[in-house]
Amino acid sequence: MNPHHHSSPVCLSVYLWCNQLQRCRPEAAPVEFGDYHPLKPIMVTDTKTRRGTRKGSTSSSSSSSSSVPPDPLSSMLDGTDPLSMFAAASASETPDLGRKRKEKEEEVVGPDFEPWSAKRGEILARFTTTEKLSIVSRKAPSPGSSAVSEKVRTRLEELDDLEEGSQRELLNLSQQDYANRIEELNQSLKEAWASDQKVKALKIVIQCSKLLSDTSVIQFYPSKFVLITDILDTFGRLVYDRIWTMCLDPRPLPDSFTAEDVNDTAKETCLNWFFKIASIRELLPRLYVEAAILKCNRFLNRSGIQETLPRLTAMIRGIGDPLVAAYARAYLCRVGMEVAPHRKDSLNRNFFDLLSTFKQISGDSVQKQLVVQRVEVPEYLTLYSPAINWILQCIAYRAPEPLLTEMMERCKKLGNNALLLNSVMRAFRPEFVAARATDFIGMIKDCDEAGFPKHLLFGSLGRSLACADPPEIERLTILNEAWKVITKVRSPQDYINCAEIWVEFTCRHFTKREINTVLADIIKHMTPDRAFEDAYPQLQSVIRKILTYVHDFSVLFSMERFLPFLDMFQKDSVRVEVCRSIMEVFINALTLEDEKRSLSLLIIGFIRMVSFGRDFEQQLSFCVEARATFCNLEPVLVQLIHTVNQLAMETRRVMRGSHSRKTAAFVRACAAYSYITIPSLSSIFTRLSLYLLSGQVALANQCLSQADAFLKAAVSILPEVPRSISVEGKLRSSESFLLDFINNFLATLLVVPDHPEHGVLYLVRGLLNMVQDYTWEDNSDAKVRVYVSALPLLAAMSQETYIYSISKVDSNETLYGGDPKFLSELNRLCETLIGQILDHLKTLGGDEHSTRRQGTLAFSLFGVLLAHGDLRNNKLSQLAVNLWNLSHKHGYCDTRVSVRTLEYIKHQAQQPDMTHLSDTAQRLALQSRT
Repeated sequence: MNPHHHSSPVCLSVYLWCNQLQRCRPEAAPVEFGDYHPLKPIMVTDTKTRRGTRKGSTSSSSSSSSSVPPDPLSSMLDGTDPLSMFAAASASETPDLGRKRKEKEEEVVGPDFEPWSAKRGEILARFTTTEKLSIVSRKAPSPGSSAVSEKVRTRLEELDDLEEGSQRELLNLSQQDYANRIEELNQSLKEAWASDQKVKALKIVIQCSKLLSDTSVIQFYPSKFVLITDILDTFGRLVYDRIWTMCLDPRPLPDSFTAEDVNDTAKETCLNWFFKIASIRELLPRLYVEAAILKCNRFLNRSGIQETLPRLTAMIRGIGDPLVAAYARAYLCRVGMEVAPHRKDSLNRNFFDLLSTFKQISGDSVQKQLVVQRVEVPEYLTLYSPAINWILQCIAYRAPEPLLTEMMERCKKLGNNALLLNSVMRAFRPEFVAARATDFIGMIKDCDEAGFPKHLLFGSLGRSLACADPPEIERLTILNEAWKVITKVRSPQDYINCAEIWVEFTCRHFTKREINTVLADIIKHMTPDRAFEDAYPQLQSVIRKILTYVHDFSVLFSMERFLPFLDMFQKDSVRVEVCRSIMEVFINALTLEDEKRSLSLLIIGFIRMVSFGRDFEQQLSFCVEARATFCNLEPVLVQLIHTVNQLAMETRRVMRGSHSRKTAAFVRACAAYSYITIPSLSSIFTRLSLYLLSGQVALANQCLSQADAFLKAAVSILPEVPRSISVEGKLRSSESFLLDFINNFLATLLVVPDHPEHGVLYLVRGLLNMVQDYTWEDNSDAKVRVYVSALPLLAAMSQETYIYSISKVDSNETLYGGDPKFLSELNRLCETLIGQILDHLKTLGGDEHSTRRQGTLAFSLFGVLLAHGDLRNNKLSQLAVNLWNLSHKHGYCDTRVSVRTLEYIKHQAQQPDMTHLSDTAQRLALQSRT
């Protein structure tokens, strides 16, 4: 559909109607919407026209009325149909010659108004269902009156086509599928509009609006409302933007434009949209779609919005289901707040109409529906919360206090409506609620516990009192009345949800005595059956609120129930986090983290620029003073350790061959600096890397005792490595980092001589024992991968000459000189590791993932045996062949790697001392998964 295309029959009819109505305008008759209801008998009134009667009309000069309800379609001939009403309203608009300052139709709400978008996610997350969502398409009956004019019949038939789209494809969908389908419709709407398929766009909107009459899965209705009104909002924006762009000729419209600034083409297109929507025969889609383009009234006349709002409000009275009606009112209030937030009369009318529908909840129709869907009344009442909360928020926004007082009095008169009372306390300004806290407590007491739990009402009251203070004389009474109800809540989760809210009120206005009493009550409720394990977030919130108001460390720990309260945090990670939060409050050593980071970068830059030439002792003294000054800036300490290690290496280079004793003493002083400083760092991997680096520096300077101490320290803290660490703000497994460190550590151990008092290979054994005892991740091969990495080290240690060494440092090759006992120890250790690896390989297999791991590990061990083992040994050669076959058994090996490996073996077999590999190569076959 192209609403502004002049050749369309619809637009031609608009043009003819407008011309006709210019000549024949009805007398304006006031409508009392307060007494109007769409289901009441229709009173037909004939009115005389200014320029004679319409051709063919039987109206006389005098008015007559009849109580007989006529055919609503035949009334169109009398100029009283919705289309004519729109055209008449437009035609009767006369310019204000005085150009008085017009009232702003679109006051913009301020940032203190919480927008609908902020509530959307919460509603979708809260109102869910596991039921299948079904949509049954309904075909509207065709018009049967012969009195309908041809133009009207054409329009209705065209709307029939729009309304009869098949919806069977939306049957039996899960909640996620339903949401995805609605989003697809939203995208389809945008695509149809972009491709100038306006008929299809309107058809989608009408279909979606009809879905809001379906309450067959009632628990999902609030979320359905959110999803479908997203589409309505999209449609409303598209229509408004389209008409706006048509007003760019001859000049763009100002922000505060009036109808007089809009050109005729844009007005005609706008009218055409309203005519189309007015011809939708079903009430609910007609209501929603017109509300969606409510803002477009600005293009037609100045009073359009203020006249349309009460008419749409009255139309909602024709909706029979109170839940459907409540959300229709919520949507009308939402669009009303966007275009005319100052129109409080319309908001109030919607609220009062809402109050009048509450009696329907106890009616037979609703009760039967709840029985069929097996929904309890308290759960059903919560479905109204988003709609009522929004309507009340709109009313309360910058509302004068007398209006809020009137609303509160209406609630009192209604009586025993906990749902409404809860929404009032959440929507009204906290200052208003706090000043009347005692009155609200009285109203809560009068509510029936069965319909809506009182602890939820006290929870809403507590939220307001956390933001605003009640009269001081009433505070203790308020706390006592609230806690009488809270302490009787049986469900631990419901209890802690409410108690956590009131902790802040207690801390704000009372002493440690009352806080201690509250803590004791929480412990009493949350300890049985270890209920606290399911409430760590709420318990942590309690701690945070206490720390916000109790700043004296001695006062905090003098409360006898505070430490028992902390004992409920029995999960290690949570307990550490709570203790850290306590320490951060009372021991703020310097400043905020961002400022620390910025300062650290500046100081590090300065340290790197400081140089005392060859006065290395002065340089070291500077580093000692800097450490004392910046002990709370960890990045600075790391930089100082690196600086000192560089200083030690520079000293060895510059003073090589001279003053050897003095040089050695200085290097030992540098090592002592690092050894003392490293433990103060919080990052475990930073400590590990610096221990290893400092050990390597000490070894390079022939300081064997210091090197030994660094490497032992590194091994000793390996068990402290957590299974996950924070990397750029995200939690990641620490396993890969730990494996990288261990491989680097193993490479260093080749040149580290054994300590004469600690036995053969004591550092290697210490590392492997740590790997054995460390708690690796479930289904992890990390431990075995370390064992595979250790085998090349042990093989290298068995050589007569090591592949690398450190000048003036005697490694084990010199200490043991190929001693048979040393070689025998190496062989036993290798056998032990290979046995551990083979045992692990036997546990793998069964599923695809486990089989892949098995093949990868088997091929890794095969590579180690090929590179470092003596395959002239028949047992070792057979093991290598078995590992090859295992790695290729299921076809998961990289064929290219396997081919290159086999080619390498054949090439090596041609060497004079490697002929034994020929036999091995002949036994290795490439296999693929069958």
